[in-house]
Amino acid sequence: MPADRRDLVTGALFALAAGLLWGLVFVVPTLLPAYPAALLSFGRYLAFGLIALPLAWWGRRRLAALTRADWIEACKLSAVGNLLYYLFLAAAIQRAGGPLPTMIIGTLPVVIAISSNLRDHARDGRLPWLRLLPSLALIAGGIALVNQVEIARLRSDPRADLGAYALGALLALGAVACWTWYPLRNADWLRGHAGGGRHPGTWATAQGLATLPLAGVGFLGFWWWDAAGGQAYAMPFGPAPERFVGLMLATGLLASWLGTLCWNAASQRLPTTLVGQLIVFETLAALAYAFWLRGQWPSPVTAAGIGLLVAGVVWALRMRPAPAAAVMPQASPGAGQP
Repeated sequence: MPADRRDLVTGALFALAAGLLWGLVFVVPTLLPAYPAALLSFGRYLAFGLIALPLAWWGRRRLAALTRADWIEACKLSAVGNLLYYLFLAAAIQRAGGPLPTMIIGTLPVVIAISSNLRDHARDGRLPWLRLLPSLALIAGGIALVNQVEIARLRSDPRADLGAYALGALLALGAVACWTWYPLRNADWLRGHAGGGRHPGTWATAQGLATLPLAGVGFLGFWWWDAAGGQAYAMPFGPAPERFVGLMLATGLLASWLGTLCWNAASQRLPTTLVGQLIVFETLAALAYAFWLRGQWPSPVTAAGIGLLVAGVVWALRMRPAPAAAVMPQASPGAGQP
């Protein structure tokens, strides 16, 4: 198998694994409905940071090669792509239920593909818009079908709080903004260091270490705020401590560290335009887990929407970006240099 084809297949498999692992985080707010979203976010990433400590000792030589600029970038990625993203997502799921935020997050393949095609064509090549359009249309159509079913379900529920659902939708849009920024910036670092001996696992561990103090400060800050406000919340681990600690450790290890490692490996092997679309695997996994928790199969319309999502991904994987020189005028020597 040619090297580029091998990278394509391997990268897609890594992206699939990341999606299956990341889909787990959508069910945690449903399993812990009495927990504030801030506590779920800080708890998950505090566990991620603690899990990263022994991994950091094992990979200390590789971590020592990271520069101050690398650590600053890891802190930025951790703050936006980890803590802030999951704060928005958990709050959205608790207010609007699982499917609606899942499908709003499902727009990420479209949003990231468009953003990357505008932003990264000089590095990755450009997928001409006419060639990209069918894939994006299939993904968008699949999301629209599933959304139609969920919205009809909400309208038929007399107990539904439409204000809470609307707020949940807005919070989910905040999560989309965070996770549009994160993979683009993360791919910048990974692609820029692909030939320098920097391992995706090392970068995942570095983000875990960067997250630890941020999550620790946030956790203690929430505890102080809760006590100062005279709340009677059962800190530090809430009303179901065994379940809370177990789920935080599980998501910290599987979703945060292992999922990030798999995504980093995919990002090093695939153009950002294509790897962005493969976030659709997270949406598919989250939907599968949500219907499993409901104890029901998806409706025919929902199944058709899922089929369109998969078709859009397959279509995207068949495309090859055109080199920058083929879609942009050739720059003169020295152009753009400071």
